Amino acid sequence: MTTPVTDLLNRAHELGADRRNTNYAGGNASAKGLAPDPVSGKDVELMWVKGSGGDLGTLTEAGLAVLRLDRLRSLVDVYPGEEREDEMVAAFDYCLHGKGGAAPSIDTAMHGLLDATHVDHLHPDSGIALATAVDGEELTGKIFGGRVGWVPWRRPGFQLGLDIAEIKRANPDMIGVILGGHGITAWGETSEQCQANSLEIIRTAERYLAEHGKADPFGAELPGYGALSPDERKARAARLFPVLRGLVSTDVRQVGHFTDSPQVLDFLAHAEHPRLAALGTSCPDHFLRTKVAPLVVDLPGTAPIEDVIARLADLHAAYRKDYAAYYERHATPDSPPMRGADPAIVLVPGVGMFSFGRDPQTARVAGEFYVNAINVMRGAESVSRYSPIPESEKFRIEYWELEEAKLRRMPKPKPLATRIALVTGGGSGIGKAIAQRLAAEGASVVVADVNAESASTVAEEIGGVSVSVNVTDEEAVAEAVRAACLAYGGLDLVVNNAGLSVSKPLVDTSLEDWDRQHDVMARGSFLVSREAAKVMVAQRMGGDIVYIASKNAVFAGPNNIAYSAAKADQAHQVRLLAAELGEHGIRVNGVNPDGVVRGSGIFASGWGAQRAAVYGVPEEKLGEFYAQRTLLKREVLPEHVANAVFVLTTNELSHTTGLLVPVDAGVAAAFLR
Repeated sequence: MTTPVTDLLNRAHELGADRRNTNYAGGNASAKGLAPDPVSGKDVELMWVKGSGGDLGTLTEAGLAVLRLDRLRSLVDVYPGEEREDEMVAAFDYCLHGKGGAAPSIDTAMHGLLDATHVDHLHPDSGIALATAVDGEELTGKIFGGRVGWVPWRRPGFQLGLDIAEIKRANPDMIGVILGGHGITAWGETSEQCQANSLEIIRTAERYLAEHGKADPFGAELPGYGALSPDERKARAARLFPVLRGLVSTDVRQVGHFTDSPQVLDFLAHAEHPRLAALGTSCPDHFLRTKVAPLVVDLPGTAPIEDVIARLADLHAAYRKDYAAYYERHATPDSPPMRGADPAIVLVPGVGMFSFGRDPQTARVAGEFYVNAINVMRGAESVSRYSPIPESEKFRIEYWELEEAKLRRMPKPKPLATRIALVTGGGSGIGKAIAQRLAAEGASVVVADVNAESASTVAEEIGGVSVSVNVTDEEAVAEAVRAACLAYGGLDLVVNNAGLSVSKPLVDTSLEDWDRQHDVMARGSFLVSREAAKVMVAQRMGGDIVYIASKNAVFAGPNNIAYSAAKADQAHQVRLLAAELGEHGIRVNGVNPDGVVRGSGIFASGWGAQRAAVYGVPEEKLGEFYAQRTLLKREVLPEHVANAVFVLTTNELSHTTGLLVPVDAGVAAAFLR
């Protein structure tokens, strides 16, 4: 047996699963029905509507706001008028049923005031194309013949709900409306009818654009602006991304997402892209994430990469100046302070789009929304002329107090939010624990390991990305760093953890034993640090390089010449690089653990048995043996090393570099001198 809620969720999931119908997290849907009042036990008429935030495709019952319709509709009698309509949002809280569910969104009135059991409000590219066409009202009448109405642009809110309700009342045969500059709203008495009406509007608009649109809506092709080859795009993007990220983090540090989709590359290859990009996006969901307009590189894709990099600084400075002027043009004494003048979208002809945000998902979604905007521009230009809402209206929404309130409600960022980390040897043991801790503290983590499967498993667990890399291979290391840049926009935090060990007396230690351990730990750390430093210097945002060395770097133990010498090399790299990279704001520190037995890939691969033999204890007792020789009598575990890495990379130790932190439970012979 279905209920209004199950009908609503099923419809939302089907509509939201197809991005032709609405963008990620865009739009909302509702259903009305009867349910018992928890106090009186009598049935009351309720509305379930998608609350603020969330996505239709993954909507759950917990994401619905639940309101009493009698109280919601009574707000019409106390509505103080358009000038004070924002006050009505707070009034929604007094209409909640029971605990009310999710926070009601600004579109609640649109759903509640409409005399229809089921309502959809969506942001389809095809619908917004008509909504942003300069003659959108005429096109709507021509295409739909009276089945769909037109609502001139109005900022979302109570008055818009009243306007749509009046259109439906006066036109009972209409199935929905096109909202000027914004999207569509459709309705029905059953969930199936509402969904069918939504799809009729969307698919009819799609067919009209396909059948009547001109083939070259973005104008003629520009020589030199066409898409570069995939390999060239990837190489250029990896070079440009850290530079761009440093620039767009002038006010607030951000992470990035790269897109070289056909829609983006085609847009940038044609003559009208500068004009259209300057007009900006129109749908509020779009420009709230993409900002009022993107930064567009005004050089062809074939230009030398050094010229593009040099040009970026001037373009960024001009963008910031223009954005500040936009703010000054429209700000009032009551406007919130300017949040930042850096772009959220950067377009590079021949290469693609770089989008930025406070975390990887926000950056990715910003890029997706700009692709939506490109599709909208294409549709509008193909049958008319693209005419987004006025700049003043964009400002009213971007600096809307209701949007500001949303920002204030957001949880405090985690300590490593917006930090991009690369952890070598991250597929197991200490590296895995470090990757897990950094991700838990908000970092975007690239898990690097010679074992691709283990790296992938850890990355999937923590929501990061993985790369397979042998740290002794110079090109493989460079490619791993490029992969980190392409994944998130750059690199802030590197942990040199990859290692191995073979325990033998001096006379039994082969040249192969020596070379193998020095190649992985001394050479590998050098290669990773060198490539990471190139990125950090280009970003101009500082950074952290952390070496997982060992107490053996300073403690002279038996039968361990190759491993201990390699660890001593790593420990001195810490001091050398701290002295060299400090002028760039890059801190270099290290951790000296004692033997980490449990959870260690090195100990599991034979090192544990070798060391146990040296000390004359059973292998399963090795951890206890190590603990008993310490001052604290405690065993060192992978998470203890991860704790030290976290502390070294937070702002709490912002003035510390060149330090080696013992994590050995107290080994007096390994005290630093």
